[in-house]
Amino acid sequence: MSEKVILVLVDGMRPDGMMQCGNDFVQKLISESSYSLNARTVVPPVTLPCHMSLFHSVDPERHGIMSNTYIPQVRPIKGLFDRLDEFDKKCAFFYTWEELRDLSRPDHLHTAYCINQHKQSDTDVKITDAAIKYIHKEAPDFMFLYLGETDEVGGHDCGWMSEQYMRSVSKALSCVKKLKKSISDDYTIILLADHGGHGRSHGEDIPEDMTIPIVFCGKPFEKGKELGSISIKDVAATVAKLLEVPAVKEWEGKPVI
Repeated sequence: MSEKVILVLVDGMRPDGMMQCGNDFVQKLISESSYSLNARTVVPPVTLPCHMSLFHSVDPERHGIMSNTYIPQVRPIKGLFDRLDEFDKKCAFFYTWEELRDLSRPDHLHTAYCINQHKQSDTDVKITDAAIKYIHKEAPDFMFLYLGETDEVGGHDCGWMSEQYMRSVSKALSCVKKLKKSISDDYTIILLADHGGHGRSHGEDIPEDMTIPIVFCGKPFEKGKELGSISIKDVAATVAKLLEVPAVKEWEGKPVI
């Protein structure tokens, strides 16, 4: 029987920020997971290009999104949402940054729900609560939950690794803890970031911007296993394998199981 998967992305969460933010949940999660604290994102390490590579398993130069403005792909590649829908998997997308809406093509999602982080406060908590309610009611096969305050409120406003940034990371991890406690162990949780950051920005091919954490917590994964260096492009193939769906032939990433 295939697994169910919840993919949680904390925008701009550096591995050292995750490990040093002071949230006790981190060590417990790591001990229960296979993980990498030295995973690599794509160039440019910018939010929309990184998400397109996460869901389409190719570099930005292949899918064509090089900034935070979406443009249609010249040589289209099916993304993760679209592929899962082809095999009748119920997919949901809960997010707080509207520019991500094009990660799925029309009519491939059971539910999409956005709380605009530029118009409201405390959006990480609000979107997590909405996602938990939906999971209990609809039991999706795959959900993507995006938490954006770490990048927007912590990194860009106050600086990566600043006191406010660390509080934002800890808050996001508390949302992940609440989610994990609220759902059954039928779900595998994959936690990652899209990019890191330095100063009050990101987008350069430097370790602070390019290094991300990826954590796989669920029955198919060995507990406490360090995976070393993997790529954000490996995640779509891993999710597809967990849900027993063939990967798209153009995808470059490989499943980690």
